[in-house]
Amino acid sequence: MANVNHQQHIVLDEEEDDLYDMADDEDDEDVLDDDEDPVRNHNRNMAMGDVHPHNPHVNVVMEDAPAAHRVHARPQEQAQLPVEQQAQQQVHRPSHYRGPGGAAGERLDIDDEPGLVGYHRTNLIGQGAYGVVYRGIQRSSGDTIAIKRIPFADSTPEGGVPCSVIREISLLRELDHPNVVRLLDVIQSQPGGLYLVFEFVQHDLKSFMDQHQTSDDIHQRVGLPIPMVRSFLRQILAGVGFCHTYRVLHRDLKPHNLLISANGQQLKLADFGLARLSGLPNGPYTSEVVTLWYRAPELLMGGNRYSAAVDLWSVGCIFAEMATGMPLFPGRSDIDQLFKIFQRRGTPTPHIWPAANRMPHYNPEFPSWPERPITDFVSLEALGSTNAADLLTQLLQYDPDRRIACKQALQHPYFFEQ
Repeated sequence: MANVNHQQHIVLDEEEDDLYDMADDEDDEDVLDDDEDPVRNHNRNMAMGDVHPHNPHVNVVMEDAPAAHRVHARPQEQAQLPVEQQAQQQVHRPSHYRGPGGAAGERLDIDDEPGLVGYHRTNLIGQGAYGVVYRGIQRSSGDTIAIKRIPFADSTPEGGVPCSVIREISLLRELDHPNVVRLLDVIQSQPGGLYLVFEFVQHDLKSFMDQHQTSDDIHQRVGLPIPMVRSFLRQILAGVGFCHTYRVLHRDLKPHNLLISANGQQLKLADFGLARLSGLPNGPYTSEVVTLWYRAPELLMGGNRYSAAVDLWSVGCIFAEMATGMPLFPGRSDIDQLFKIFQRRGTPTPHIWPAANRMPHYNPEFPSWPERPITDFVSLEALGSTNAADLLTQLLQYDPDRRIACKQALQHPYFFEQ
């Protein structure tokens, strides 16, 4: 790991340092799914809610259900169905699923809970509104895995599977990429619970940054080493770009939802509970997605026909946070978030963002702040080069049509610096 001498020191506001918890609370209040049902944000994101990409080893079958209700998680064409139809076809309250964790007929348990095949639970990792996550062991291989238990009876008023879980399984089973965490198995237990088994990844980016940043006696803090920032950003763009190739919008990219391997080398996208398959044309979708600090201006201004560019804005915010050690736009409410962006990037004009005045929440009386270069608030010392500053500028373009896409970003000179 390179040293941190090149990183920017930032004076830490003690009040602002506690805002991470407030931002998570904001998610619980504000984020809605496409059916306008409340979506709970998982506070512990290590394996909580990421879904497996299409993998030839995953075959989810309802063993005891009638033939008409059997589910095979492979057919690619089913990803084109509306979520409601997929919900009916994929999760029908079966009594048992068989996955890759063990051979048919083999029966192992997680402690005293029946219905699980091939796994042993060890200890609690975390808990969210829709489930509890445990560390576990896959008995056949001895590999450490993460097991998320979702109790049917407590999940929804009807006692079914939460929409966010259905969304994860239905949209992301087709994706198989080294920068997307893998869903290994889906198991239905008795008397009524769903288990999602994931590969285990040691850290999330937020906790990793907290552990690898330094702070002195006057609360100065620095970001990650520049080579590490470059490596993580490349992997984020690779994973997000792969999702976009399959028309999947993540819609909740933030440090908590990016997992880092124990050796600090590999990064994986996680928690696809707000993800959805995009259509042509885009939308209409809910604008109440993405954790507040990482939410694109078109979402903050009420746009419901948006594109994959919303993910790229989030990537830009994460890029700056990795470089400096501090969140770029730590707003306390929707309007405060928008004004924090305006204060640093300038209030958008028709020249900068032609469609801004047509956004639902646009107000001609918005305060007017002048346009400023990125390096006014993220120093060149922290970013490491003018190429880094240019890439960050392109990720944080107001106009989503002008915001750089993943494929182009990965070809940026920043990634080819020595």
